Amino acid sequence: MDWGAIFENGIQAGFGVFAIVFALAAMGLNVHFGYTGLLNFGQVGFMAIGGFGVAISVATWGWSLWAGLGVGLAASVVFALLLGIPTLRLRADYLAIVTIAASEIIRYLLRSPEFRETTGGSFGLTQFARDFYRLNPFSDGRYGIGPLKYGERTFWVIVVGWTLVAVIAAIVFLLMRSPWGRVIKSIREDEDAVRSLGKNVFVYKMQSLVFGGVCGTLAGFVLALSTSSAQPDSYSTPLTFFAYVALILGGTARVFGPIVGSMIFWTVLSLTDNVLRQADQKDYLPNWLIQGTEVGQVRFMLVGLALMLLMIFRPQGIFGDKRELALDAR
Repeated sequence: MDWGAIFENGIQAGFGVFAIVFALAAMGLNVHFGYTGLLNFGQVGFMAIGGFGVAISVATWGWSLWAGLGVGLAASVVFALLLGIPTLRLRADYLAIVTIAASEIIRYLLRSPEFRETTGGSFGLTQFARDFYRLNPFSDGRYGIGPLKYGERTFWVIVVGWTLVAVIAAIVFLLMRSPWGRVIKSIREDEDAVRSLGKNVFVYKMQSLVFGGVCGTLAGFVLALSTSSAQPDSYSTPLTFFAYVALILGGTARVFGPIVGSMIFWTVLSLTDNVLRQADQKDYLPNWLIQGTEVGQVRFMLVGLALMLLMIFRPQGIFGDKRELALDAR
């Protein structure tokens, strides 16, 4: 097998577009779950709002890219308010139920035939990223260092994406060391104690939900602009759980935990996929065990097994702390 190509593809995946998308989504979940103790299972809903916010604004309404980005951010704030107002005063599991249902409602609304003229229906929308790529300062060619070489369009997305990741990481770092961040972490530990000190727990939770949702919206922007398409079924529930995998892998309540976790997650997925495909092509694997069409499913099985072992022997993740996993779910 070509181990050089296997490791090169793995490294590229670890720094690629999907690693950026899930790093941003997982950073939002880190604010929700890691720091505040909010069980948000609908982060993909915020991603869909971001992707379709810019797609509908540009492709359907003919607005500018910047207006589309503003629409996506504003819609994500409204979505967070609609989710939080009826649920944040209740137990944590109610938020989990509402968010996962709300994300599916959004997906079905986007693919509904009744809204096809606006959303494109099940086919989605395309041709809305031209203004973004017109800003690309890189001419035709491949850019990067060593094995990290990408085409000029992908490299532009990666530069913008990792810049967003760095900015959000810096904001989270500063916020969690501010008085606001200390209150947020106290709510995770014991919200009744925080309430007894005169703090409005509901308002702090809502602020956390909005900020983490905006991070998910940024992930949706990057995903939609990188592919120049927004298709409803691309924003399905498993994306939220992939983001949780990245978060738990890196470690909750750590600024760099979701970033490193996302990079490792996509590196491992790429490595297992390439190893299995090349082994199948070389007939190293018997047909009764695995076939080429089953590689996509088997790689997730292997990654799931590795995650199970991680949860058994190091449940706090690579950089996490066991004490950060304790939640006040009352």
